[in-house]
Amino acid sequence: MILDDLLENRDEKYADFNARLIPTIERSKILGVRMPILRKITKNRYTELEENDFLKQLPHKYQEENLIHGIMISEIQNLELCIKELDRFLSFVDNWAVCDVLSPNVLKNDREKALRKVDLWLKSECVYTVRFAISVLMQYFLDKEFNDKYLEKVAKIENDDYYVKMMQAWYFATALVKQWKDAIVYLEKKKLKTWVHNKTIQKAIESRRISAENKEYLKALKIKD
Repeated sequence: MILDDLLENRDEKYADFNARLIPTIERSKILGVRMPILRKITKNRYTELEENDFLKQLPHKYQEENLIHGIMISEIQNLELCIKELDRFLSFVDNWAVCDVLSPNVLKNDREKALRKVDLWLKSECVYTVRFAISVLMQYFLDKEFNDKYLEKVAKIENDDYYVKMMQAWYFATALVKQWKDAIVYLEKKKLKTWVHNKTIQKAIESRRISAENKEYLKALKIKD
């Protein structure tokens, strides 16, 4: 049983550590199983999980069950099935760690369809659905498939939740690394909310992938309180 594996590998000190990082869920829901072990359990139990319809067993009790759920969805190779399972799961996501474990590479197979879903997810009232939509744009649409209109999609998000704003900043900091010419305009013209603007600069300055010269320029763009 999957739960037996999780209980066998629980670590109370690591659970306490995670509880401090993930304040949006109760400590009792965290077993403290480390990610490499979760990935190993998922790999070893994948057939069993499929046969027992694990992806339909929502909501889950433990954080680690949700993480395994996210890992499983990320492994789905059929685009339609992946989107179906994402839509089923996203409303149950209640913290950034589960949201950010989702990395369904199959979305790259049909970028037009993926972008249509992103537009719908961005309009969601669920905080982590919006956060996930931004992460999709960051993971799969900042390289050769980039279009400057994607920057606008993220910039105009109205959701004021901390975890959405943090992902906006992460997105724009990554965009500065990969698409500097287009992304820097959003800071020069102050097109982002002040908090997102300044957090973007902070995260970009912390990056090793941005030149010292550009970091100095970014510092000058910070909006003073």
